[in-house]
Amino acid sequence: MFHLLDIIGTMAFAMSGALTAMHKKLDPFGVFIIAFVTAVGGGTLRDVLIGRTPVGWMCDMQYVYVIILGYFLAIIFRKSFDKLRTSLFLFDTIGLGVFTLIGLERGILTGLHPAICIALGTMTACFGGVIRDILCNEIPNVFREEIYATICILGGIVFFGLRKLNLDDDILYLVTSLVIIIIRLLAVKYKWNLKAFDHK
Repeated sequence: MFHLLDIIGTMAFAMSGALTAMHKKLDPFGVFIIAFVTAVGGGTLRDVLIGRTPVGWMCDMQYVYVIILGYFLAIIFRKSFDKLRTSLFLFDTIGLGVFTLIGLERGILTGLHPAICIALGTMTACFGGVIRDILCNEIPNVFREEIYATICILGGIVFFGLRKLNLDDDILYLVTSLVIIIIRLLAVKYKWNLKAFDHK
């Protein structure tokens, strides 16, 4: 199930990147590159920082195939995007929870401090979108009031809090991911955000 959610999240991020690139009127190659870096950018940066090379997606072609599939699905259904918006948002939210957990686990396996593990989890979940927005000449959404990275940090704190209770790994993963997903859904529904600084 964890692997399945990872695949779903990868495809959702790839489609998100492709749709953003098409909105910016990039050519097909540009759209594919944006889709690719959105899907694997965070994980690639994480792996490079912890010295895990070759990076994850280079060792498993399944991720490349999933990204290619997401790219073509985004192109085919781009005119129906409004109808798919809710589904894509849900997949993106699932991906947020799963990618945060993957980053946390990579940090733990490397023997890093919990705070650094939380940073890696947040990076894994968010930095694909950061790279996407920078390449598309936008200020990254994660830096513009929207509660996104903050949710990953909260999820990481919950993870390590529950880990001290010696819970079964499956329960630990499930509860942590549910916390991230539920807070994300509530944040969007009730428009929770961080107040931007006033430069005046």
